[in-house]
Amino acid sequence: MSAAQPSIEPSTAGWGPAADRRPLPRTAAREPVWSPAAAEVVLPRVGLCALLAGTARLDPARLAFSDAAPKRGWSDRPPMTWTYGTAAEIVGRLGRALRTWRLPPGSRIGLWFPGSTEGLIAHLAVEAAGHVPCPLPASWTEAQAAAGIQAAGLSAVLTQTHVGAGRPAEAMCRIAAGYFGLRYLAAFGPAVPDGVINLDALALDRAGGAVALPETGGGLVSFVAGDPARPVHRTGDALLAAVAAHLVSARIEPGDRILTLLPPSDLRGIVTGLGAALAVGADLETMPVFDGGALIESLAHPRPTHLVAPAFLEGALDALPATTLRSVVLARRAPGPVPPPGPDPARPVLDVLAFDEDAILSVRRKGPGLAGALTEPGHRALPPSLPPALPPALFDLRREPDGRLAFRGQACATALVQRGEAGASEADEFRASRFRVDRFAGTGIAVTEA
Repeated sequence: MSAAQPSIEPSTAGWGPAADRRPLPRTAAREPVWSPAAAEVVLPRVGLCALLAGTARLDPARLAFSDAAPKRGWSDRPPMTWTYGTAAEIVGRLGRALRTWRLPPGSRIGLWFPGSTEGLIAHLAVEAAGHVPCPLPASWTEAQAAAGIQAAGLSAVLTQTHVGAGRPAEAMCRIAAGYFGLRYLAAFGPAVPDGVINLDALALDRAGGAVALPETGGGLVSFVAGDPARPVHRTGDALLAAVAAHLVSARIEPGDRILTLLPPSDLRGIVTGLGAALAVGADLETMPVFDGGALIESLAHPRPTHLVAPAFLEGALDALPATTLRSVVLARRAPGPVPPPGPDPARPVLDVLAFDEDAILSVRRKGPGLAGALTEPGHRALPPSLPPALPPALFDLRREPDGRLAFRGQACATALVQRGEAGASEADEFRASRFRVDRFAGTGIAVTEA
């Protein structure tokens, strides 16, 4: 490791030194993976962990991940702050440890975390080991988790010991006793149960020296509408394409901060959080347990910030004091109402609409907004400074003769996982969804089930 890269020592304050939260000079910023001004989209065949490694090489002291202050109350662990250099070092160590497990390359590994920085590191470590991350919703019951693990054909699960009153590591031990396909369990502490691998110990193991992160990624397995019986697989290229399509409208700069209230348990949460942050070299702060006072305190930091929140909180967010917010990203799932077109809000607002785990549509609210984009699918209703439409090879949307919305493009290439096996993904053909747009006076007012 170079002298500029932070080392990690176990301490009551978390892994690694507290990082400086001042904005970084723009001269140190890394260019995003994909620029919306580019005439052609070129997506490298890399995974998220390779994006982490790229920024770590160029600017290891840049902030990468941080926990909101209330973390200790629900996890018995201190809030942690990671630089890109520290995160790459720990991901490399954990990935090396996971590669020693007797699992074939490309195995699916579950992640049962509420949205802490440990969960982000675990996601990247699974990629670094050559496997496929499969986030499990933290809200699942033990029975739902057992059903999802079997449906997705998971060989291992990474988790933590405490989440509020829950004990996910102990629950996984009971699940493994009834499902022999689950071969490895590992957890961050404190008090890791017997028979469960201690991830803290693996993260602090320097015995093997520095580890280079791989340049490929295994994609993602997630669950349609949080249904444990409906796992869906997307390749690493398709995941990056979904992130690129989102960044057309998100306008996040290298060195900015993304503060997310969404859990990283589905495509919506990962694209707007971990994926967007790594693609542009931003800092991702997570707040999985909402705390109004902590949110106001966090927003008081003098850094350009993009707040990502579920759309139902929009009314509450309007009452936030003036801060350094560059934008508010409001995420929703279809079906449901869509915001009407209107003037530019006081704060720039980006509406994100997830169509199951197939597609993410991100549109700035100024002007026609999301309603206009759904009314005229051939035009993405993007601001004048951006291309009039996303490249069809990346993301394309149309209405079928029966009124259903259909998607195609690399950002929408997914395949159902059936009996533990994923089918083939199709990117160049339109696939009809189960949704349609209800219109009034020629404007989309809601997305409903067809």
